[in-house]
Amino acid sequence: MGAANVIPGVSGGTIAFITGIFERLIEAIKKFDGTTARLLFRFRVGEAWKRVDGRFLGALGVGVAVSIVTMARILEWGFEHHPVMVWAFFFGLIAASLPAVGKLVRRWGAGPAIALLVGTGIALSMAFMTPVSGSSNVFYLLLCGVVAMSSMIIPGLSGSFVLLLMGTYKLIMIDAVNDLTSGEIGAGLRILVPFGIGALAGLVVLARALSWLFHTWHDIVVALITGFVAGSLAIIWPWKDPVPEEFVRDGEVKEKIIGFENWHLPDLGAGTTWAAIGLMLAGGLLIVVLEVFVRRPDGGKGIPPVEE
Repeated sequence: MGAANVIPGVSGGTIAFITGIFERLIEAIKKFDGTTARLLFRFRVGEAWKRVDGRFLGALGVGVAVSIVTMARILEWGFEHHPVMVWAFFFGLIAASLPAVGKLVRRWGAGPAIALLVGTGIALSMAFMTPVSGSSNVFYLLLCGVVAMSSMIIPGLSGSFVLLLMGTYKLIMIDAVNDLTSGEIGAGLRILVPFGIGALAGLVVLARALSWLFHTWHDIVVALITGFVAGSLAIIWPWKDPVPEEFVRDGEVKEKIIGFENWHLPDLGAGTTWAAIGLMLAGGLLIVVLEVFVRRPDGGKGIPPVEE
């Protein structure tokens, strides 16, 4: 999940969904509430740990942390020097996961089918949206935090890509962070604090909303998310032209991709094309391996109950 967020168009939620841990993750996040806080204030740490499924979140957190210092950096280097190869691998991984994701719908009907089409349409439309001009207004930054965190959790929607569309990726992820490292801490915090508050609010509220939706309209929600995942394939299609923008960081002029254009078919006469296709197949094979070795007892159609 940590490595996935390096790639524009891929969300950690997508990886959680196709590996079968998404609903359990949502349930665990939902447990960070007043009851858990009271247990901690009473020093009943063990009960609080069990209530939030701490063993699961701890293992997941270690994996994300390790990814940040290892795999994510490797992917970031690969994305900078060989973006087509990286996109091809993730394209194959996500495309191959669609049948497994679709099987999570217990009973297909008109409702899930419509939800699938709606989700696909929303994700596809994002691929062709033009980024807007951002704003440093506090309320807009709060909204960016809510939307970005929501899209990072919801499979098929990339938080970094949404920030690009909202015109605040450079302001938040580059300028504000650069201010912190260059000594202008106040300027950086003026951007990051409201964004962080919005992100935290989005995480808590969305987790509870998704939990309720999964228990009430499971098949429709899963079909909608399947559509998100399917539509996101347009964003990570390997053969497209990036739209770069230059910025200054630590006194050096660097480039950051702010969007994409000119989607096209690969040149089958190029050796790199076949290498990319090979990585696509490798990504798909990884999903097959996961399906073989990570069999969920409930067939992926539910979540283990978490005690109150």
